[in-house]
Amino acid sequence: MSQSITMYTTDSCPDCWRAKKVMDSLQVAYTEINISNDEEAIETVIRLNNGYRSVPTLVFPDGSVMTEPSTSALVQKLQAT
Repeated sequence: MSQSITMYTTDSCPDCWRAKKVMDSLQVAYTEINISNDEEAIETVIRLNNGYRSVPTLVFPDGSVMTEPSTSALVQKLQAT
């Protein structure tokens, strides 16, 4: 995969920690953007999630988005890309 996945996170998000662990274990490159103090990133996450500030929000190079994916759904998506 030539382009990196973007993962929007916060420090206090257990689902974010789990998603990062999955990505790291599969050696998938990603760019993490912590939205805690980043108004622009917060606005992006809210736009992507129909008004909700939900993390982790993952944006894939093909333009698809996953929000709060289960481990199995994330693994399946990563293996398909």
